[in-house]
Amino acid sequence: MKFDLALTNGDIVFPGEGVSRGSIGIVNGRIAAILDPSEQVEAGRVIDCTDRWILPGVIDPHTHIGFGDKENDWTTETATAALGGVTGLMSFWRSDDLDATTAPWIAEGEARSSVDFGLHFGVTSSRHVEELQALSKRYGVSSIKVYLMYKGATGAAKGFTEVDDALLFRAMQAGARVKNGVVSVHCENTEVIPVFREPLKAAGRDDLQAWDEQSPGFLETENVFRVAFFGEKTGCPVNIVHMSAVESLELVRKLRHAGRPPIHVETCIHYLSLTADSGIGSIGKVNPPLRSQADVDGLWEGVRNGEITTIGSDHVARKRATKGPDIWTATAGFPGLAQIVPVLVEEGYHKRGIPIETLAATTSRNVADLYSLPNKGRIAPGFDADFAVVDPAGSTTVNAADFPSHSDYSPFEGMTFRGAVTHTVLRGTLTVDAGKAVPLDSAPGQYLKRLP
Repeated sequence: MKFDLALTNGDIVFPGEGVSRGSIGIVNGRIAAILDPSEQVEAGRVIDCTDRWILPGVIDPHTHIGFGDKENDWTTETATAALGGVTGLMSFWRSDDLDATTAPWIAEGEARSSVDFGLHFGVTSSRHVEELQALSKRYGVSSIKVYLMYKGATGAAKGFTEVDDALLFRAMQAGARVKNGVVSVHCENTEVIPVFREPLKAAGRDDLQAWDEQSPGFLETENVFRVAFFGEKTGCPVNIVHMSAVESLELVRKLRHAGRPPIHVETCIHYLSLTADSGIGSIGKVNPPLRSQADVDGLWEGVRNGEITTIGSDHVARKRATKGPDIWTATAGFPGLAQIVPVLVEEGYHKRGIPIETLAATTSRNVADLYSLPNKGRIAPGFDADFAVVDPAGSTTVNAADFPSHSDYSPFEGMTFRGAVTHTVLRGTLTVDAGKAVPLDSAPGQYLKRLP
């Protein structure tokens, strides 16, 4: 059989299962065959993957497309993603009127995205809760997010006046009625933050450690309990997104038990590699804050043993100029889409000996399972031919100028990681070849509509 494309003689990484030497044949954008390395392969294009991993394409579960340069983010950020081995992403979509704005936003993505993409709805009002079931069916969105950090004065400053515990509980009631529904929550008790913030500001503190101290990890953990408890009472699966504190993970261990709805945990690459002591100043401001090395190490153990389900970037493409002039006025968040693979390979595989198949599961199979993404996240015949080919002996030095992102900086700037993405394949289309973007006649990304 002649294939359209073949990846040969590579170490195929089956997420959560193992690694096996072999070749992969692709026809019409799908995996057609997995072959023994001794078998001869005929294809329109053959890529020799000797001494390289063939990973399932990364699906970033946590991005904010449109939060940087809304007019161009679908183009710049997804092109950046592809260079990092990302073939799919989930982005949070917020709007007062979700029904009126979702279809145009999806159309923008389909016209310009270099990767496949799905949406999470941001729930910030009673209207969103009331419309959720209908909107879920109409647009194929089975996942939502509630922002506990937007309660009270913090939310009012951003125009959100309805975020409270009642909205959280009602959102979970509604999420439990959505097929394959999951409610993600930003856990951070902003009502207590001023108790710590005001003395720090009065003392003239303007350092990254102060951002951690003004919202200590236990304020995340307190919210985790509330979310998990409400999830149990409403029968709704919950997902603790961007977990930053090991104390939060310890609590989840205690709360998980047979017979209750799942408590999923997501963390992000910066909570696995950076700390409040990293010396990067205000560009490291993010919510929740960067924590301690003990938190980094504890979260890695959660990755190792499968307690942490997914890993993302929390990518937002703002400019360096927005990260100041001091820690209190700097914007929160930073880019990271292209650094997922390098961080996981360096910090997880090389430094901590976590099997590559375990790491791959957090960025492919587990994401596809959690968010009901059809034909994604696995290397098996019939699945979409989405791959990241990685040279584990290569290296990646982060330079923001190497990417088309709207962002002009990186919290990882100048850092060198072992491991390098050499090729990215999206549904059989080569989007990155030998580390360089492949010019294409049209944007190859498609919308990932979850079936109602």
